Amino acid sequence: MSETQITRARVGRAWFTLFTLAWIVLWTAQLTPLQLLLPLQLDTPDNEAGWVRGVVSSGIVLGVGGLAGVLAGPVAGALSDRQSGSRPKRRPWALAGVWIAAACLLCTGASTTALGIGAAWVGVCIGTAIASAAFAAMIADQLPPEQRGAASSAASSAQALGIVLGVGAVVLLGLSIAAGYVMLAIGVAVIGTLTAILLPDPSGSTAPSHAMPAGAASAARAPEGHRFGSIRDRDFRWVLIGRLVVNIGNALGTSLFLFFLLYGLGQEHAAAEDNLLIVVVVYTVFVVVASVAAGLVSDRLGRRRGLAFAATVVQALSGVLLVVSPTFGTTIVAAGVMGVGYGAFSTVGLAFATDVLPSERDHGRDLGLVNTAAALGQLLGPVIGALLVALVGDFWLVFSVAAVLSVAGGALTVLARERATATATAAAAVDPAAAAGGGTLR
Repeated sequence: MSETQITRARVGRAWFTLFTLAWIVLWTAQLTPLQLLLPLQLDTPDNEAGWVRGVVSSGIVLGVGGLAGVLAGPVAGALSDRQSGSRPKRRPWALAGVWIAAACLLCTGASTTALGIGAAWVGVCIGTAIASAAFAAMIADQLPPEQRGAASSAASSAQALGIVLGVGAVVLLGLSIAAGYVMLAIGVAVIGTLTAILLPDPSGSTAPSHAMPAGAASAARAPEGHRFGSIRDRDFRWVLIGRLVVNIGNALGTSLFLFFLLYGLGQEHAAAEDNLLIVVVVYTVFVVVASVAAGLVSDRLGRRRGLAFAATVVQALSGVLLVVSPTFGTTIVAAGVMGVGYGAFSTVGLAFATDVLPSERDHGRDLGLVNTAAALGQLLGPVIGALLVALVGDFWLVFSVAAVLSVAGGALTVLARERATATATAAAAVDPAAAAGGGTLR
């Protein structure tokens, strides 16, 4: 089969605005419960088993939800890949996902038992995974390589913005747990629906079927059309594994912040909630700045791998800081450092994944796997963190493991071979040293 390179037209600001809004609302719906609402629902300060029981319950609920998302995201992406005819490929799945998530958020807020909360949260994870797979596929469907870093930074910075918007609204408005879930449900239903409808979506009949990404023709590829072909691709497999491990490291450092403020630093509930908002805002600012900067730099250089590894080392430093000095002041500094590392990695890692996609016809399935790897890491982190806290009765081991996993994930990511994008090829024509990654753009 001959390999062809597809040329895609650049998109404008309207596309990026809608795309960013879609990711902001999805991340808000996922991470506000993770950071604040679920820990408050499952907290057990007066239980005879102690506060550790609440940490463990929270970890289990989030972990089960993550496993559900692992299954839902790639399946929805693969089904949307096979959409044929004149109907849109991604929009129906995006709409279905946001509606499922909205309904299940309402159910989560209305539940009063750990089992009920867990069951409803599984539905939220399934819905957001389906919608995320559809929106993520649009990056490879519609953008040229030189804009994929910018789109990846939009999705990554939206993650941090989603946290601060959700947590900020609940804390500053003094919303109850139930009211917080209602707010999230309305937001994801309204904004998710509007962005899914307004974003362009090529139909199945107009989508390319067999072309390969630029620079990939000479690389060893996965068997075309094989159900698990992308996992067989060496480079794509390492990107997935690295993304999963880095996100577990990040989640270990962020998902238990409320419990860390309450029981690691001994703060009162009211003070801990207010201070959590401060930590989240600091983290958000640095994630957004690092995401935008890393996306632009990686697009200009056409190289992602080295930047991705450097970002994981920065993220690991935040865990080291909290182990050495577990104070609130250090927590603020660590939040900023973690934001820089994770913001840069999340953006560059996603763009790197789009560069090494094994098959043009399976964007939805494969980017569903990429997005699921990140989401699974964020949801497995609390499970692992809860077990580590239960093991030592403190948080130092959590932050130590977070640092180790961050660097390990970066090392796994660089095992994937980098493929030259159109930007890197153009740079090499001007400066041959740039082709080897040793030069600079002029």
